[in-house]
Amino acid sequence: MAEEEVKVDEKNPEGKKKKSFVLILLMIIIGLALAGGISYFVTTKIVSTSHVSAPVKRAPGIFVKIGDTKDSSIVVNVGGVKSGRFLKIGIVLEMNPADEINFKDKKITEEAQSKILDAVMTTLRSQTLEQFEAVNQPKLKDQLKKAINAAIGDGAVYDVYITSFVLQ
Repeated sequence: MAEEEVKVDEKNPEGKKKKSFVLILLMIIIGLALAGGISYFVTTKIVSTSHVSAPVKRAPGIFVKIGDTKDSSIVVNVGGVKSGRFLKIGIVLEMNPADEINFKDKKITEEAQSKILDAVMTTLRSQTLEQFEAVNQPKLKDQLKKAINAAIGDGAVYDVYITSFVLQ
């Protein structure tokens, strides 16, 4: 009997080791599952809503055609002097109606119009022929908007619309 008790005592430490290993493994799996669930909750509920801001509300803009008074277009040579290529473009600007410097009696001032035409012509002439492709049109509109706002005042132009575009 003494020998049997010794054998039983030898089996118990191995059984305890297996149970403790399984218990540790189970705790690790539960911890990883909890960490994954918490991180999923944080990214979907907290982080995603904190970056969403309310849409910016602004007064409706005043639409102004830029260019020649006859057909409201601008003709400019592009691609360098020796390229022989011309661009005829119609541009409409959506402008800030609260801008009292550039508007008098809801009409754009001559000074502002001259600055706008200069900014548009300079921007268009500085472009390469590849930059006039259709895929680059949003980038061109953004460059025009930045150049015009730099010329007449930040926030003066809400958006730039290209109404006609002929490149020869």
